[in-house]
Amino acid sequence: MNLANKLTVLRLGLVPIFMIFTVIDNVWTRIFALVIFIAAALTDLYDGYFARKYGVITDFGKFFDPLADKFLISAAFISFVGLRELNVPAWMVVFIIGREFLITGLRTLAASKGVIIAADRAGKFKTSSQITAIILILIILCVNSILTHFYRIHPLELLEGSNWQIGFGNFLVWASYWIVFIATLLTLISGLSYLYKNRAIFLGDLGVKL
Repeated sequence: MNLANKLTVLRLGLVPIFMIFTVIDNVWTRIFALVIFIAAALTDLYDGYFARKYGVITDFGKFFDPLADKFLISAAFISFVGLRELNVPAWMVVFIIGREFLITGLRTLAASKGVIIAADRAGKFKTSSQITAIILILIILCVNSILTHFYRIHPLELLEGSNWQIGFGNFLVWASYWIVFIATLLTLISGLSYLYKNRAIFLGDLGVKL
């Protein structure tokens, strides 16, 4: 197994560890979760780099590399939904994951017709926005844990303090909602862009003439 594929397997292996550390309300586990996610995201950057540099692009990598990406990002958003200290609605996560199923299905349909759908700028921007959103929320979780375990202050208690405390408390309570909302919006835009650009692939089967 070449280095690129080893990094892909490593990313898959880090996913369950990342989820465990994320859901445990402890300062150090939350910090470890942040470090693990960043490390996993970096393996995504370097496995493709090494595969292209050394000319070792394999069918294994073509299949498992995007799968590992989706697995990691889906695991993060699903974990966030289950945390009461965050405001991450399930419907947003359903749209994010649903988009991945939709585009994967589109790629499969295209492949059956001998067409390869390459990643476009919108798709890459979508992935970057999702990774950024997850890192920001993990930082918020770290801050929440530090306040709770070192200062014995729950984020909701800040809403009853001074003006700056109320502002900071509102940020901790509502930032996750708007961060994921923006990521969801960009994800949907990316999905619609893929569908529109490749509409001939599935509209032809429906008997629609373009």
